[in-house]
Amino acid sequence: MIQNLRYTSQNTTKPILILTPTNQEQIQASVSCCKNHGLSIRVRSGGHDYEGLSYRSVNYSQFVMLDLTNLRSIHINSHHGTAWVQSGATIGELYYKISTKNSTLAFPAGTCSTVCAGGQFSGGGIGTLTRKYGLSADNILDAKIIDSNGKVLDRAAMGEDLFWAIRGGGGGSFGIVLSWKLRLVQVPEIVSTFFINITLDQGAIGLIYKWQYVAFEMEPDMFLEADIVPNINGTSEPGAVFNSLYLGRCTDMLTCMQVHFPELGVGTSDCREMSWIQSAVYFAGFGDADPKILLDRGLQPKIYNKGTSDYVIDPIPFASWEGIFDWFRSNISGSMYMISHGGVMGEIPESYIPYPHRGRVLYNVQYLALWNRASDTEAHLGWIRGLRSSMTYLVSTNPRRAYVNFRDLDLGSNDVGRNASYENARVWGEMYFKDNFKRLALVKGEVDPENFFWHEQSIPPLIVEGKNC
Repeated sequence: MIQNLRYTSQNTTKPILILTPTNQEQIQASVSCCKNHGLSIRVRSGGHDYEGLSYRSVNYSQFVMLDLTNLRSIHINSHHGTAWVQSGATIGELYYKISTKNSTLAFPAGTCSTVCAGGQFSGGGIGTLTRKYGLSADNILDAKIIDSNGKVLDRAAMGEDLFWAIRGGGGGSFGIVLSWKLRLVQVPEIVSTFFINITLDQGAIGLIYKWQYVAFEMEPDMFLEADIVPNINGTSEPGAVFNSLYLGRCTDMLTCMQVHFPELGVGTSDCREMSWIQSAVYFAGFGDADPKILLDRGLQPKIYNKGTSDYVIDPIPFASWEGIFDWFRSNISGSMYMISHGGVMGEIPESYIPYPHRGRVLYNVQYLALWNRASDTEAHLGWIRGLRSSMTYLVSTNPRRAYVNFRDLDLGSNDVGRNASYENARVWGEMYFKDNFKRLALVKGEVDPENFFWHEQSIPPLIVEGKNC
């Protein structure tokens, strides 16, 4: 279940043992056994981490991998609007199960249906409902975790500091989350979408520039994403793609667009109405397929890839966008996805959970390169690193921010072994978490001072005199 073909080579340090537990007792025994034998343990739910840190080691150290694929139960309580979801369940399975119980309940998570709950919720969880309801992690009510001593803890037993840390502090640092209790959210019977391609000749640069201002300010019911892609409409030129989810009918969506963004020219023929679960199928890339397609774990293509991220606080000047589009004129299969914030995201305090990118943050940027041949690896890595470098003075600063669910070891990594330095880790940790990084390290020092749960970008323990947190 390796999602990134970059890590299938013989040079990749793979686990010495793969464990596939079916219950919590087997996980407790695994933790105890690994500790007794001085072995590190890494946990994989879906394996979508861009750097593959749940199933490979960068520094050639030996480790055991715990694969949670068998822990995938989902229990929906539609009367109370809650759900218990095990970490090995996919987002697609969660969406589908909710829809079979109540068509007007949903959960704010991502659009890739094969990503699993464990990884996504641990890092935040951005999606089409983020502006209305916040991140996945903002809507977690409880959790069950196995700590470094093999104890099973719920929210009451783990305490509020650890519960805070596991909701957005990144996976693989504090323990093994078995399951999550979710607050489900209300959606209407009918939602609306549109998907529009814009070429350079049609004004893609000007529309992207304007999008920065309007997408942040729109009503929370409107999600409007903007992407830059190569070879728009089958041409050799890059272009822009705008796609939207509106929690309501097309008539209201069109009114919203006419008020805020008439330049995009969205008309009645562009707008489609559907159920929320059908919109999840649509945004997952499956068109009008039956929602049962969300249950298929084998649909995620195995491909070489590299991803990284940024956050934009001040709109990028118009004059800079032409240079950005020029990066997509090469023979590289790369894209730039921009997810607007605003709405409720601007109202939640930066310290509510470890994910700090709130307030004035206009949008998140994901840079992604995909390729099919190992021989093309260096060209694609050079392209994405060059693109991100060119954005340095256009995005957030002090620190330059990044999203932990788009993990990138180019930002830095821990010292080798369990003697990880907090000061050294601040280089990348504050990019992901800003001032929340110190609190995360203090929690780590309290619950896992020996740094049993370690990987190249896990939270290092910070231990001070007296009570840590």
